[in-house]
Amino acid sequence: MAEITYRTELAGVDWAQLKATLAADDFDNGRTPEQLRVSFERSYAAVVAHDGETIVGTARALSDGVCNAYVVDVWTLSPYRRRGIARRMLEALEARLKGQHVYLYTDDAADFYRRLGYREQPTGMSKVVGAWLRGDV
Repeated sequence: MAEITYRTELAGVDWAQLKATLAADDFDNGRTPEQLRVSFERSYAAVVAHDGETIVGTARALSDGVCNAYVVDVWTLSPYRRRGIARRMLEALEARLKGQHVYLYTDDAADFYRRLGYREQPTGMSKVVGAWLRGDV
């Protein structure tokens, strides 16, 4: 196993392979490889963790660059969990988000995010506009 590297440049990402890896690791939300690419490229900041040529983690932030940011797609490949990879990816994102209110949503990792200084907010709400994943991409 090589040392984990963290890249903020997305050049060279094999989006079809990433889609397959996410699906195999039960972290696929239905985006096509092209939709994944666009999602990451249009983000304010993104980080991809690699073990050699294998992608083992992702995280990205949406932001206005001034006061509000939203962290999404925080994922670590199951066999690589509990090694600090997600923490390092979040640190890389947060370095780009100084002075901003950073929000995220989690189904199952609240304790992990609490340990990193995140705290629960009283209400989070969401709405899908139109049909899921039927935008202009």
